[in-house]
Amino acid sequence: MDLYRYDIFDGKIKPADYNAEWWKYALEYQGICSPVTRSENDFDPGAKYHIPADVPYMRYFVSFIIQFQFHKAMCIAANHTGPLHQCDIDGSKAAGTLLAETLKLGSSEPWQIAMQKLTGSKKIDAGALLEFFKPVQDWLKAENAKNNVTAGWEGSAVCEQQDVVPTVAAGSSAAPGSSAAPG
Repeated sequence: MDLYRYDIFDGKIKPADYNAEWWKYALEYQGICSPVTRSENDFDPGAKYHIPADVPYMRYFVSFIIQFQFHKAMCIAANHTGPLHQCDIDGSKAAGTLLAETLKLGSSEPWQIAMQKLTGSKKIDAGALLEFFKPVQDWLKAENAKNNVTAGWEGSAVCEQQDVVPTVAAGSSAAPGSSAAPG
C-alpha cells in the first residue's frame, strides 16, 4: 500500500490510472484480483482508510516483526525451553518485570533504546518471527510437495481467468504491463 502511495507522490502513477494501478499492485504483491471488473470511474483505493487519510502503512509491517522479537525476549526472561510457538509467559514475574521496566521508559527515550532494553538489540530482526512460524512453514512445504502444489501466482493469468485484468487508461503515461501492489 505504501509503495502505491509513494508512486503516486513521485508522479509514477497518474490520476487517470489510480484504480488500474491499485489492482496491478494488488496482483503483483498480494496475488489478488478485483472480484468484479473495475474501471477508472471507480476508486477502490479509497476503501482502504489509510489511502484517503494519508496514513502510512509501514508501521503495521514493522510492528508485526517487532512483536515477535519482544515475545522471544520475554520467553528468554521466563526461562522457556522448547519451541518459541509453545512459549507462554503468563505468570512469569521475570518476563513481566522486563516488560514493565521497558514500558516505564514511555516516550522519554527513542524506541530503539526501549527495544534494546527488552531484547538486547536496537535492530529490527525478523528471526524470531521466522522461528515462531517455522513449524507451520515446514508443514506447508511438506504438504505442498506431497500434493504437488506450487505456491504463488502467475501474474495476470490469475485475473484473466476471472476476466478482471486491470487496464491502464488509453493515452496514459504508465507503461503497459507495469505493475505494483497495495499494502
